[in-house]
Amino acid sequence: MPGLFCWSALYPSKITLMGNSVDATYPAKKNLMGNMAFKSHSALGHTAYADLLRLLHDDDAAGFEGSIRRKTIRGKTYLYETFRIGQKMKDRYLGEATAELEDRISKAEALRAQTRERRTTRTRLVRRLRAEGYLGFDTKVGALLTALARIGVFRLGGTLVGTLAFRLYEGELGMRMTSDQIVQTGDVDIASFERLSLALGDTVTEPVSDVLARLNLGPVPALRPGHVWRWQDIEDELMVEFLTPAFGDEGLRKLPALGVSAQALHYLNFLLADPIKAVALYRSGILVQIPRPEAYAIHKLIVADRRQAGPDELKSRKDRAQAALLVEALAEMRPDELAEAYTDALSRGPRWRARIEASLKRMPETAERLGPLA
Repeated sequence: MPGLFCWSALYPSKITLMGNSVDATYPAKKNLMGNMAFKSHSALGHTAYADLLRLLHDDDAAGFEGSIRRKTIRGKTYLYETFRIGQKMKDRYLGEATAELEDRISKAEALRAQTRERRTTRTRLVRRLRAEGYLGFDTKVGALLTALARIGVFRLGGTLVGTLAFRLYEGELGMRMTSDQIVQTGDVDIASFERLSLALGDTVTEPVSDVLARLNLGPVPALRPGHVWRWQDIEDELMVEFLTPAFGDEGLRKLPALGVSAQALHYLNFLLADPIKAVALYRSGILVQIPRPEAYAIHKLIVADRRQAGPDELKSRKDRAQAALLVEALAEMRPDELAEAYTDALSRGPRWRARIEASLKRMPETAERLGPLA
């Protein structure tokens, strides 16, 4: 509820909401069964996160200097900044045309004048969020995300998936996450649509491989020559992988906008539809892209059934745990969005339904929450 909160620089434990003083720290939510469920961050923390996200969007828009043109790709309109480099004209992809993006572009000059002030405010907001218990990133992952954002990976359609994305729903949903709920696998998974990558007509400003090499990540040899899609740091086992939806056989595909290859996987198209921006808490904040939480939750139900035996069983348990927590939160906070994602997945055919139903048989509480939504 923007505009309704009155809060001081000291972030008091009470806030004024519609003229009434209320406790800013929420207790654990209770589900319909009366059991303790997920816990929320304070309203002040959630507002601080929203302000930080807005300021990072403004910083993005402050860099717009050229003329703006529109391009329609497969029925959607995208915005580009056109500017001259020497004797050549260059197009820089900005994103899908939205009223919010158009408004920021129109205010680019004013936003440039406030860059230093925004940075100071962002640092203060990050400090506030850390003090409240929001999870940050270590130097290795933080530096990696900073470098990928700087060269345009997230601007050009790259979307964080996997546990790294799951961590970022803490800010999007304002829900507390504990270390036992974040079983970090050491993987940084980035996914993008092959078709979008082909159609954008823009590329990262520096080769991804060069950026990863500076961070001590070396390419992992692929079975197909010329198709590197994984990089690994042998010292701390950090792995960076690029993925893309499979329309047909799973295999390796090129992502021209990012300058890498990617492993194609079924069901990933559902996860990547209409991603959202999020903030990774490192230094003064990093603007990244993640799937919508409702899509992530339902996708985890699908992939959990694909991972059955051996070492994949641990990943399957992690998938179910993440899906259960998100479904619990979304059923209370965003039931309409959750219902839409659930019914969409069920409508995509018997194989999709079978995967979801197989996972829900092992998750009775989650099945009970989703049942009325179908």
